[in-house]
Amino acid sequence: QVQLVESGGGFVQAGGSLRLSCAVSGRTVTDYDMAWFRQAPGKEREFVAAIRWSYGITYYADSVKGRFTISRDNAKNTVHLQMNSLKPEDTAVYYCAATNTGRGSRLDLYNYWGRGTQVTVSS
Repeated sequence: QVQLVESGGGFVQAGGSLRLSCAVSGRTVTDYDMAWFRQAPGKEREFVAAIRWSYGITYYADSVKGRFTISRDNAKNTVHLQMNSLKPEDTAVYYCAATNTGRGSRLDLYNYWGRGTQVTVSS
């Protein structure tokens, strides 16, 4: 089993930055893809960014390209999401997820989830 715990959410003004962290425990995830999803009130959960742990290959949703950066810290077994130039439409609960059953941005590929951290961006 993989356990994921998110942290770093909060309240920020538009144009500001936040750094989310996802602490990974339970097993080695070098053969996993790690991702961030988000869910705004009344909307479906959507893909934000992902990283292939072993190679560091990253991919992003178009809505966050150039503003968000996903990375992993091998020594601390942690995944980060650096979010810059935040917009009110980035307001959502952000979830960390892991998969070893496929690659990509589809929500149903991910078999481990954290409980989420709230990000609120004011205009």
